[in-house]
Amino acid sequence: MKKVLVTGGTGFIGRRVCDALQTKDYAVNVVSRDTERAKTKLQSVDGIYAWNPETEQLPAEATSDIHAVIHLAGETIAGRWNAKKKQRIRDSRVLSTQNLVSSLASSESKPKVLVCASAIGLYGATGDDSFTEESATGTDFLAEVCQEWETEGHKASELGIRVVHVRIGLVLGMGGGLLEQVLPPFKMGAGGKLGTGKQWMSWIHIDDVVGIITHSLENDEIQGALNATAPNPIRNIEFTKTLGSVLRKPAILPVPTFALHMLMGEFAEFVTLSQNVLPAKTEASGYEYQYSTLETALEDLLK
Repeated sequence: MKKVLVTGGTGFIGRRVCDALQTKDYAVNVVSRDTERAKTKLQSVDGIYAWNPETEQLPAEATSDIHAVIHLAGETIAGRWNAKKKQRIRDSRVLSTQNLVSSLASSESKPKVLVCASAIGLYGATGDDSFTEESATGTDFLAEVCQEWETEGHKASELGIRVVHVRIGLVLGMGGGLLEQVLPPFKMGAGGKLGTGKQWMSWIHIDDVVGIITHSLENDEIQGALNATAPNPIRNIEFTKTLGSVLRKPAILPVPTFALHMLMGEFAEFVTLSQNVLPAKTEASGYEYQYSTLETALEDLLK
């Protein structure tokens, strides 16, 4: 059995990645700052090791004879942003990746591949223009964090390791991601567009995020960036109409931009960011989407 090391394995995406790897008969090891929590959430993984990603090298036993590393660790961007929150967002991605790659450099047996999470925040606001993996990067806070994050991950290629950066969009799934934020008001019949409603949303079903990660792991010709977004982005006003239709709830109560800023502070700028991001390289690599339209994705999750 090939051994895969997963960071961020207790998270919304990480738990599902661990499950998927085990169904494919990989041996799965996880590193976590809270091993007791990890043992509770990931009862069937093969090994759990303690790691503080911002300050420590990976434990040697965690990197022994591994075939691959899937690096998903990172502070959630949800919540009100202040200086401390933004520093945690950056450090949990950039410093953790620095320490991970440094650990691999000193490891006797290096993995064949590093699949490192990134985010479409790298592109900044795209407006109505469609962006692909080859497009220019943005200049706002999240774009800068993503650029630093990928720069640190790319250094593993100097060790002879194949590196893939999976740029994840707005993830739809139960128990986390975008739906955890928007479902409560919709279920009460108080849902509606955010801001102008004209902004593009580059969404993706959680199963396709996991699918793209495992696809990247198992296809030796894939390297560099892959956008983990569905091939059919949608404007926020259409998203709210579709979500209301699937839930059979009205979606007529808009949340104006000023109200979002009062509730969320600077994070409101991310919520209303227009990102029209297409997975050109992902599709060209041969990945076949399970959920390419928003309606089929929501019907699967909310049925």
